[in-house]
Amino acid sequence: MNLSGLGVFHTVIGLTALLGAVLGFISYGKINLKVLSGKLYFYATAITSLTALGISKQGGFNAGHVFSLFILVLVTVAYWLHATKKSSTKARYFENFLWSFSFFLSLVPAVNETFTRVPVGRPLATDINDPIIGQTLLFLFVLFIIAVIFQYFKQKKINTELGAELKSRVQ
Repeated sequence: MNLSGLGVFHTVIGLTALLGAVLGFISYGKINLKVLSGKLYFYATAITSLTALGISKQGGFNAGHVFSLFILVLVTVAYWLHATKKSSTKARYFENFLWSFSFFLSLVPAVNETFTRVPVGRPLATDINDPIIGQTLLFLFVLFIIAVIFQYFKQKKINTELGAELKSRVQ
């Protein structure tokens, strides 16, 4: 498989991030920074994005590095929204979207690397242009769209209930 020590660390931390996200989606329908799975996703994704900067198949700074930096920006902005806009119901929509989008984007290199390396000796894909990678990413994109729509309506319900609760307290 030819992974460096940094590559192994990056992979383990990346899988940890993905696990945190999946647990959050299963438990809460979103990546929820208020709980352990959300914190795990945030910190592991940040570390994974940073360690990706030290990894390169082609040598030098490349598109994969830009991708990692973009994911890092997404999770940083989502974290900022969570930390500084606690009372903003509108901020929750953006926060949920950013967490989900960062998760989807994290799956792109995960699928590419996994499919071109596993199983060892006879990988599922020959390179990133292999149709199985494109089909898998398309399927994951459709799931991402469904998840974002689900999260929007779930957040709308939460915001409506919160508004009604606040209104009843005022009266």
